Amino acid sequence: MLSTLARAATRRPLTVMLLWGLFLLLGFGLGTGVFGNLSDDVPDVPGTESEAAAEYLDGLDPSGESITAVVEAAASGPEVRAQVRGAVADLREIPGVAAVPDPYATRGLVAEDGRALIVPVTFEGGLDDDAEEAAVDAAADRLRGIDSSGVHVSGGPLLGEQLGERAQEDVKNAELISLPVVLALLLVIFGGLRAAGLPLLVAVAGIAGAFLGLFAFSQFTDISVYAIQVTTMLGLGLAVDYALLMLVRFREERRDTSDVVEAVHRTVAAAGRTVLFSGLTVAVSLAGLLVFPSTFLRSMGLAVAAVVVVDMLAALTLLPALLARFGGKIAPAKVRPKGEEGRLFARLARFATRRRVAVLAVAVPALLVLALPVTGMRINIGDARQLPKSTEARQLYDAVDAHFPPGTGVSPVTVVLRPGTDAATADRIRALTPGTASRDLPGGTTVLELPPAGSVDGRAATELVERVRDLRGDAPVQVTGTAAQLVDFRQMLADRAPWAAVTVLAGIFVLLFAFTGSVLLPLRTIATTLLSLAAALGAVVWVFQDGHLAGLIGAEGLGALSLTAPPLIIAIAFGLAMDYELFILARMREARQRTGDDREAVVTGLRRSGRVVTCAALLLAVVFGAFMTGGFSPILQIGLGLTLAVLIDATVVRMLLVPATMALLGRRAWWAPRPLRRAHERFGVREEAATAPAAPQPAHH
Repeated sequence: MLSTLARAATRRPLTVMLLWGLFLLLGFGLGTGVFGNLSDDVPDVPGTESEAAAEYLDGLDPSGESITAVVEAAASGPEVRAQVRGAVADLREIPGVAAVPDPYATRGLVAEDGRALIVPVTFEGGLDDDAEEAAVDAAADRLRGIDSSGVHVSGGPLLGEQLGERAQEDVKNAELISLPVVLALLLVIFGGLRAAGLPLLVAVAGIAGAFLGLFAFSQFTDISVYAIQVTTMLGLGLAVDYALLMLVRFREERRDTSDVVEAVHRTVAAAGRTVLFSGLTVAVSLAGLLVFPSTFLRSMGLAVAAVVVVDMLAALTLLPALLARFGGKIAPAKVRPKGEEGRLFARLARFATRRRVAVLAVAVPALLVLALPVTGMRINIGDARQLPKSTEARQLYDAVDAHFPPGTGVSPVTVVLRPGTDAATADRIRALTPGTASRDLPGGTTVLELPPAGSVDGRAATELVERVRDLRGDAPVQVTGTAAQLVDFRQMLADRAPWAAVTVLAGIFVLLFAFTGSVLLPLRTIATTLLSLAAALGAVVWVFQDGHLAGLIGAEGLGALSLTAPPLIIAIAFGLAMDYELFILARMREARQRTGDDREAVVTGLRRSGRVVTCAALLLAVVFGAFMTGGFSPILQIGLGLTLAVLIDATVVRMLLVPATMALLGRRAWWAPRPLRRAHERFGVREEAATAPAAPQPAHH
């Protein structure tokens, strides 16, 4: 298959480049339309009690969206009072607006210090999208027309719009930061502009694929506002990784042949095999997200997997076409004296193989210590503190927090008492919190709104949900609201996580067996990867949940991680770690097949792959680091988690633990039962570089 791709790309390079050019136009033209289709409804999980209750209520009494304005000014001043009351009167006349209370006549809407007031606007239920958008825009414009420098308007559909605009700006800024730095590093690695520029062309294709994939999925399902940064950072980083691997191999092949096309064919047959398996392992890692019924996790899994496939195809088709057309002007890799190439990595490998027990005794406990905070990890939906302080939603939150009592604006725990609920049960639920509000709906349904203490998704709110569910017994009572959504989301993760883990680990095991022909190597790889992943996740908990050193990256300790972060960090980092494992194993496998010396194959494999793994990890860290400049706490968490996972994996795990464990296993590392060995010999992918010269060849990545 890889040989067929290579021949097609080199036979018609201009056609391949033209097709990819059209893809880029489509991605940056049509694909960028996704910025207008983003959702901030992350915790929705179809089939849960909170979702069913919300749908039931919507069917009985369709409620419209709402937005909120906070006016920071001397509320009792005659000018402010006149302007606010004039705005309230105008808002009530806007088509689609259902209710606007007078803040001066409604308890709790004017701050006790007299320096701020709240103006909530509720829209009619059942409006079509165009009518709702027109009403929201008109209301927001009128609120911002109040003559005060401290007017902040957000909430409802405005929040999604503001987040979408911020996401677009953050992606643009991250690309402006990362691309020049990546280019500079590639210039250092390759020493020439032409070779350094090719990975960026592949990376641009990855970004276009990210936009196009997200836009396509947004036509069928909700796409989270956070998906933009995650898919773009991964699309950019993986594209550079794959292109780097291919280019290093191409320059090595150019030492053995002056025929550029032949060098491209050898490159695709050898390094292309690693790229193919790497792309498949990342995609399989992300397939675990499809096990969860959460719309957010499923859409993220599909979108990111699509980006990975685009990157893989670009590396296997676009890059060979570019090399066939321009590769003749790329200098071959320098011929180094025997023992000079990768000398540092060879020394590391020899040290780790000789001191294998000591390396394991030091590195494994150190990683476990880093992983300890994971045992206390908590996840929350989060509030506006997750947003950068420059966003209007965060400014509104800070204004309410500064001028109003704790709990102001916190969504209540909504309890739906369906017909048939006995009075005693209803009374017990009402008595759970002071200030419970009650309203009757058609058909005998009653809705209770229980104000929780603390934040909307804090421990008090989630415990209140669980107490209601414990009290109701067999009565037809359901609980919904933000806190109930969080409880259901956590339960969904707990129920489905084991199945997701089994799906991913089984898929990875099969792919690694097909790649190596070994049963023990996949198990060793999975164990060491989980170790580095736990260490990275532990550091994220320590920083963002506990608040240690958070200020250094413009964040703050929030007492919990965003519920979006842990599943995405685990899925993506696990796949990325497989990249480096495959880079190294491919070289070790080839050296072992050539020499038959297991110990020396470990040293040679690391000698020949260490530079590529180190450079790839550094480039990925630059890309992830650039996306951490935006300020969204979930993106900061994901960015830091992936950066640490990549760096820990590429250094401690791949440079020390891999050679140490390989030396400990010895020849047994490549063992498989006879039936599986026969199956691998028959069905395993065994494509090697064609027409190898008699002299010792460069090894596989």
